[in-house]
Amino acid sequence: MSAIPSDVIRLAPNVPVFDLPIIVALERGLFRAQGIEVAFVARHDPVTSNQDAFKRQKESLYESGRADAYNLCEWAGLDRSDRSGRGSRVHALRPAVAAQVILAFDRDIQEPRDLAGVPVGINEFTGSHYTALQFLEGTLPREDIVLQHVGEPFLRYEQLKAGTLRAASLMEPYVSLALKEGAHIIAANFYRGAEVISPSLSPEQRQGYLAAVNAAADLISADFASFKHHLIVEQIRHRIAPHEIADHFVHYAHAKPLDPKRFAYTTEWMRSWNLAPRHDAFDELVVI
Repeated sequence: MSAIPSDVIRLAPNVPVFDLPIIVALERGLFRAQGIEVAFVARHDPVTSNQDAFKRQKESLYESGRADAYNLCEWAGLDRSDRSGRGSRVHALRPAVAAQVILAFDRDIQEPRDLAGVPVGINEFTGSHYTALQFLEGTLPREDIVLQHVGEPFLRYEQLKAGTLRAASLMEPYVSLALKEGAHIIAANFYRGAEVISPSLSPEQRQGYLAAVNAAADLISADFASFKHHLIVEQIRHRIAPHEIADHFVHYAHAKPLDPKRFAYTTEWMRSWNLAPRHDAFDELVVI
């Protein structure tokens, strides 16, 4: 991509289902209407995989100074801000409210209890990891929960379809693709994600950014069908059409603050799994 001017808010890409409000805001000129300029610094790479979160695409773009912001799950937003060498903060819960869905082709797995001792494919320290812990701990003893780092959702789905994995946690468009190709749902959990941003951006830039993605969320909610094509990555384009993506595994709402009460609850839960940030003061990890 060509050089981006210094006054532009530079974004590292996430998977399209989470970035859709940004994509629509760019497409419809909603950032410009707020008096700000925003640009992605790279195309999302659906096949990268690294167990070290800071060697993944969006984190490495931010840490190297090539991006000013990105979005990811709420828990990972706190983790990355805690461990960032460059410094970052969570400044809102993102508009994408998506389901992580545990799916299987294996007919012997029909309910969460059948997953006792069965590795579930996830991307470590992302929403697929944290949500799997959350909804499996409601039905299984913690010692029976087995998660296996695989990487990006495309890689998880390919291993699930090939039978290398008996179960995997996935989001759209892979949920609809999996159901089309014969998989069945074991469990689902909707969750918010976090917008992570450089504290060097001004309050006006942050507020303008959120106003634009909120306006985009309204457009998507009013006519999701018109935007579904953005969710399909090239690797699966020949396997599923936009109209085949279901309406009920993701929805879009206005971004909202990560308030102190929710922050305290989230960090306490993370602590129970030895995943908590070292810095647990609200104003150390969140910017208002």
